[in-house]
Amino acid sequence: MRDRFATLTFEREVAAPVSVLWQAWTAPAARAVWAAPTPAVTVEFLEADSRVGGREVSICKVEGQPDIRCECGWLEMQPALCSVNYEVISCEGATQSAALVTADFEDAGARSRVRVTVQLSSLATEMEAGYQQGFDAGLDNLAGVAERTMILERVIRAPRALVWGAWTNPETLPQWWGPDGFSCRTTRIDLRTGGEWVFDMIAPDGTIYPNHHLYGEFRAEERLGYTLLWGENGPKHADAWASFEDQDGATKVTLGMVFTTAAEFQQAKGFGAVELGLQTLGKLARFIDAE
Repeated sequence: MRDRFATLTFEREVAAPVSVLWQAWTAPAARAVWAAPTPAVTVEFLEADSRVGGREVSICKVEGQPDIRCECGWLEMQPALCSVNYEVISCEGATQSAALVTADFEDAGARSRVRVTVQLSSLATEMEAGYQQGFDAGLDNLAGVAERTMILERVIRAPRALVWGAWTNPETLPQWWGPDGFSCRTTRIDLRTGGEWVFDMIAPDGTIYPNHHLYGEFRAEERLGYTLLWGENGPKHADAWASFEDQDGATKVTLGMVFTTAAEFQQAKGFGAVELGLQTLGKLARFIDAE
């Protein structure tokens, strides 16, 4: 019994604001990027609902070994301050461990800190060592993801259903998407889970930027997730998501992007991706106002 229970503590300082770190910790699209502790592990998400009362279910796969099922349930979420979740690990139908995971976040200006406390009850051998290795690697991955994540937010004075509709209607999305002065030329558009949007962004000077969005998730009026490619079936540029929250009759839109590499993130910041992205959300607001 002495080895059954353990309390593990992990800390990381991250070169990103706490608001960005929080999104990297909680947004399903971002969690899918950093969840696998090593390249040898593949993580498949079956459910992903990051809110109090929500549940995340994933399957960890390693070649030659039985699959591991992880169920995470969110018990408390105070944005950019703390989260509490339970975690149950099972293998071939048998529970291996249960844990209570508390994450505390600290704002340090352009940097931030996260402290994760895991209260673990092991029902199988070597679970403590596995948790130690898994959380160490996972938090290293989290820090790397947060440091190449861009978060854009805007409150739009319209009901959430209207904002969601403007984003997910194939007739309206190309009308407002892109920074000021840009236009879209669509080749194919299919806005659903498993769908895609192949299009060119055309700059005011006529420069053409080929784009390909691959949609992985549509959760009606709550969030959508997609992968950005440089042109049709081109190299991946970023994993992205948009979330929609009610805010006193208005809608808070959060657009997040995890760039594939730190270099791409820095390059995007350098050419004004933050400002251009906020212009895009501004065009959405103006489009809805005009409807």
